Amino acid sequence: MKLQIVPARTGIAWVKGGIRVFWRQPMALSALFFMTMAAMSIVSMFPLIGPALALALLPSATLAMMVAAAEAGQGRFPTPALLLVAFRTGRQRLRDMAMLGVLYAAGFLLVIAISALFDGGQFAQVYLGGEPLTQEVAQSSDFQLAMWVAMVLYVPLSLLFWHAPGLVHWHGVPPVKSLFFSFIACVRNLGAFTVYGLGWLAVFAMGGVVMSLITALLAAMGLGSGATVMGGAMVALALMLAAMCFTSIVFTFRDCFEPPQQPDAQNASDALPAPEPSPPAAD
Repeated sequence: MKLQIVPARTGIAWVKGGIRVFWRQPMALSALFFMTMAAMSIVSMFPLIGPALALALLPSATLAMMVAAAEAGQGRFPTPALLLVAFRTGRQRLRDMAMLGVLYAAGFLLVIAISALFDGGQFAQVYLGGEPLTQEVAQSSDFQLAMWVAMVLYVPLSLLFWHAPGLVHWHGVPPVKSLFFSFIACVRNLGAFTVYGLGWLAVFAMGGVVMSLITALLAAMGLGSGATVMGGAMVALALMLAAMCFTSIVFTFRDCFEPPQQPDAQNASDALPAPEPSPPAAD
């Protein structure tokens, strides 16, 4: 396994790759994303341990979307069975993915716990679903400070886990080492990831503008209540764009690490999508 350094402009290629692959199988990928989110939501309802269990499932959910995108990129149909891809690649990989989940849940809960030091836990209770978000709470300076602290602390956590599921699944890297390599890959390719993030912000913003215009036009034509149509359309758009974003993660992984030299039989069917014409990597 060798880390590859890519130009900053590669970030745009990652965004385009995610959008392009998503539209090859839009219904299947949307359904898979919805099912992963629904499963995590159901698990979060379990008493006491539900939120932690839901957090622990996120690396596996991310891997499922990566493998589904790889399948779509190879011209195959991503089936719902891919939701269990993290649990059917052998005992060692299963243990490694479970450990990743535990580490992610612990890291995220630590971030939330630190944010509680700034507002007495209001943000933590709202985020974890224990308290409704009211206008008064949202406008509280302590609540806003805690929110920003959590957002800042979440950045390094996300870098640690960005590539980790793929490194465990495709390269067989142990969990702790996968976190290290993931962080280094993101930092070494910070320019590309910055462009990638800005690219997705632009896509989400443009999607919101277009959807606002469409719903306003429909409302003006008397085809539905403006608020009702707008709300439903924005939820559908948000889910679709989020699915596209998760789909694009596999392209960031593909370009940051050399592919496995000899993938085993279990992983051959979900090989990474072949690189499309893109900026050359630098050593």
